[in-house]
Amino acid sequence: MAMLDVLVIGGGITGVGVAQAAVAAGYSVALWERGALASGTSSHSSKLIHGGLRYLESGQLTLVRRCLHARRQLLQLAPELVKAVPFYIPLYQDSQRGLLTLSAGLSLYGLLSQGDPLGKFTRVNLASSEQHHLLQQQGLRHMLQYWDAQTDDKALTMAVAASAQQLGAEIQQYRQVTDIYHGARVCQVRYRDSDGTLGERRVKMIINATGPWASELLANVTPKQMPAAMTWVQGSHLLLDIESPVGIYYLESRLDERVFFVMPWKNKTLIGTTEVALATMPDKPQITCEEYDYLLDNYHHYFTQYSRAELASLVIGNFCGVRALPAQAGSAFSRARETLFVQQANSPRLVSVYGGKLTEFMPIAQDVLAMIRAQLGERHAIADINTRAIVPVADDYFAADNAQPHMAL
Repeated sequence: MAMLDVLVIGGGITGVGVAQAAVAAGYSVALWERGALASGTSSHSSKLIHGGLRYLESGQLTLVRRCLHARRQLLQLAPELVKAVPFYIPLYQDSQRGLLTLSAGLSLYGLLSQGDPLGKFTRVNLASSEQHHLLQQQGLRHMLQYWDAQTDDKALTMAVAASAQQLGAEIQQYRQVTDIYHGARVCQVRYRDSDGTLGERRVKMIINATGPWASELLANVTPKQMPAAMTWVQGSHLLLDIESPVGIYYLESRLDERVFFVMPWKNKTLIGTTEVALATMPDKPQITCEEYDYLLDNYHHYFTQYSRAELASLVIGNFCGVRALPAQAGSAFSRARETLFVQQANSPRLVSVYGGKLTEFMPIAQDVLAMIRAQLGERHAIADINTRAIVPVADDYFAADNAQPHMAL
């Protein structure tokens, strides 16, 4: 079997984005995922394509500008998958953030969107608006409306994976990497498939895009790797059997300094997210009782048409994902969200990607592509992904027991 230029390990949105960018740039590429594509964090996010309004509070202007640019790009490239949605911020008599503060923040958000029509915000006329009648009215003083976007995170990941495959990337699900030996000019990668088959592949460069499991993969590498100091942060959501709200509500938690969202999702109501720092990375993240209560208590504060007990009976689903963030002091809510790329001196052909947001998967892929070019040299590009449409694919586009690339079936 021919030697590969690039092996991407991890089939979430970051991994498939890197695979698409690298194969379009002319490199031979394979992507391996130990489970199903988008089975981890990339199907358990808040489903938002956004700049991160709350990141302005911690001064992350560069990240917000980058994500707003990516939002505009995805709305153009994937109009069937990414939709603009109105966001509403109600302001109460006892809100932590006042009208002037939020108006200034939204003005800056619009400025950072660099002329995007979605950068405009308005003040809702509460006296003439009836669509927010289910929202707690007592103490409500003002409401601001701005724009961001929403997506089906799993469907978007699958569509990008399909694009990468159509350009020539090999996509392999249910393949577990067991050992990596990093040599001077080539890496030897051993693997085990779900049927027990063992194999080995020679590759010129490896991209570790396994998300919160990045350090776990590094434990299989020779020479020994020093994983980055990271914190695992879990975010959980609840799906309620309640008719979808008119848009997405951006609400202050009444239990801490955080914000959370109440969102339409498949004609139901989705609420989230939490942010809980984990001491260890679980194999299968699960919502905790504390997170469950946190979300329902906060929702009930703003939407009182159901009793707290009735709300509990209306929960029809939950999910949670975990992100790896740079270790630092302070709450999970206030930590930096910038992506970290680690390329160690004793293994320059291995790049580990920590963090990353759903919204910025394309800029992240370009950052990784620059590192690939620096290591392997330039190739003749075969496509421009900045103009290539991202098209939805059927749920079974990649067979559940995928033993070969889909296009070879």
